[in-house]
Amino acid sequence: MLVSLSTRALSALAGFGSAAVLIAALGFQFAGVAPCDLCISQRWPHLFAALLGALIVAVPKAVVRRTAPLIGAALMIWNTGLALYHSGVERGIFEGPDSCTSNGVAGMEASALLAQIRNAPLIRCDEIAWDLFGVTMPNLNVVASAVFAAIWIYTALRARRAG
Repeated sequence: MLVSLSTRALSALAGFGSAAVLIAALGFQFAGVAPCDLCISQRWPHLFAALLGALIVAVPKAVVRRTAPLIGAALMIWNTGLALYHSGVERGIFEGPDSCTSNGVAGMEASALLAQIRNAPLIRCDEIAWDLFGVTMPNLNVVASAVFAAIWIYTALRARRAG
């Protein structure tokens, strides 16, 4: 089915997909699932990719249709890596950033421990905020971002062949 779509339609599909992910994330936030710092970081590439898809649909210039899909692909490849990292932080595979994970308390003095407690983030990146059968939101974002990256790459290749 994707083979028969124009580069403009493919760009709209990838941009709409990113917009849908962003809307879903905001919906979860509205429903009470507060995002951590890494969650927020994963929203920006989707926002830019959605705007990029809209730009490609709105601007009929060939240069936009040849260049913009490469930017969309780069955004989604970056976001796939970021979501993989976040998934690993949630599962304890990777150490998360100090801004949103807990640190060890062994060997800490009481004053340092108190300072750590006072400066602790409200929403931690190393805790799973929501899951469905063990699949978390960052896990879903890995899949979505990888699919969107593939669509953007295919779009860029098609646009390049078309000249």
